[in-house]
Amino acid sequence: MRYFVTIAYEPTVWSDASEEVQKTYHQAHLAFHDAVEQRAQLISGEALAGPETATTMRHVDGKPVLTDGPFAESAEIVGGFYLIEAANLDVMTSLCELLPSAYSLEIRPVIQIDGFDQN
Repeated sequence: MRYFVTIAYEPTVWSDASEEVQKTYHQAHLAFHDAVEQRAQLISGEALAGPETATTMRHVDGKPVLTDGPFAESAEIVGGFYLIEAANLDVMTSLCELLPSAYSLEIRPVIQIDGFDQN
């Protein structure tokens, strides 16, 4: 089964972290990648630019309207994601335990939609 992992954290988690703490975050991601390689399959994963770089699209009167910046203010920002093929949720949760504890991780199964090829 595929799982989508959203990585969220308070906006200052990275910027306020010392260089040493930033290195521990990096090492945690490397350990996560190593463990995924052994127990699952990494489909995709990326770090995201800050929310101030976002463009939001809404439809107003049936027409797309673009605005700069995030959709809404929030206590946490989405800083990255992983898409992983794993045997089950237990495997995913044990893998995600390797990521920094400062993160809030949302682990969601990817669903198959009849008639829609997701490959």
